[in-house]
Amino acid sequence: MSATSDPTGPSQPKKRILFLFSDTGGGHRSATEAMIEALDLEFPGQFETTKVDFFREYYPKPLKFAPEIYPPISRVPQAWGLSFKVSDGKGRTKAVSELAYPYLRRAAQRLVKENPADLIVSVHPLVNTTLMRAMRKSPRPYITVVTDLVSTHAFWFDRRADLVVVATEEAKAKAIDYGIPEGNLRVIGLPVADRFSEELVDRDAWRAKQGWRSDLPVILLVGGGDGMGPLKRVAKAINEARLNATLVVICGRNTELREDLEQVDWHMPVHLYGFTSNMPQFMAASDMLVTKAGPGTISEAFISGLPLVLYARLPGQEDGNVSYVVHEHAGVWAPRPREVVEAVRRWVEDPAERARAAAASRRVAKPKAARSIARLIADQVGVRD
Repeated sequence: MSATSDPTGPSQPKKRILFLFSDTGGGHRSATEAMIEALDLEFPGQFETTKVDFFREYYPKPLKFAPEIYPPISRVPQAWGLSFKVSDGKGRTKAVSELAYPYLRRAAQRLVKENPADLIVSVHPLVNTTLMRAMRKSPRPYITVVTDLVSTHAFWFDRRADLVVVATEEAKAKAIDYGIPEGNLRVIGLPVADRFSEELVDRDAWRAKQGWRSDLPVILLVGGGDGMGPLKRVAKAINEARLNATLVVICGRNTELREDLEQVDWHMPVHLYGFTSNMPQFMAASDMLVTKAGPGTISEAFISGLPLVLYARLPGQEDGNVSYVVHEHAGVWAPRPREVVEAVRRWVEDPAERARAAAASRRVAKPKAARSIARLIADQVGVRD
């Protein structure tokens, strides 16, 4: 549990906002932190914010280990896709929730009791129904911020939420199908850290500082904070193609991957990095992004104006992300390493085509989503500029 406060703020009591997330994938935490940052930027000193990883801090075993269990499970995409499909749907989620509630009731009630708040913001689908049922006798304003881009599971949507924020019109349509009144829906976008909207003042100087060549296009290859997916095979395929480009690989926390790649006989300029908090600068200094189809990374790439090559996705949860990127002409789906190479080669050899994809990426970007959500939160608790 963590909280932020500003002792120099106004004399009236600060509004307390409780954010519910879990480290089952990096997107929930980063979205939470982006909204907290936006509240501080838009309404300095007027809010006290608390973050709770409900699985790890409150839920009973074995659910409390969900953040540790998530990475290995997500590496079995077929099983993930099957569980997503089998559990999706109003009737099925209701049945699961009914079965789980007796087991989770005390944890949910303790969470509410120990974290008094003027408003609760959830960025995770697996807490909403349980918590709102636990608050039945003492309800509090509740906003669900959906951190999936397009393919949104029914667990996200509970009619008792005061507002539901989604990223796309496609997600809005799904929410309506699952019973959320249109008046309770807002299409805003995924909350992304403000730094992704900041222009890199001197791109060439930043590249030079990293030791990147200034005369070559830069291919940025990432696999999330844990370096997941077939990152090694994709990197080796790009290397074997001997493209006239620089390859930058973010290995995340996957030290084994980085050590393996350090042993490769590279045929092109390459730079390997571990986990970094400077992803806005890496994106701003690059010319294209090769990544798995995570919603947060896609949203960040849109803001950075990067064409996308998507090489992997979680079935069910990220299928819609791929369709969305391709439909908007902001990138391509390349599930095999040779297809990644073909896509990257086109953009390396045809800067005009690359520029068209970059323009499409910028067109669908929503760089102010976090600030818009911050203003929505403030409005719900009566805070004004």
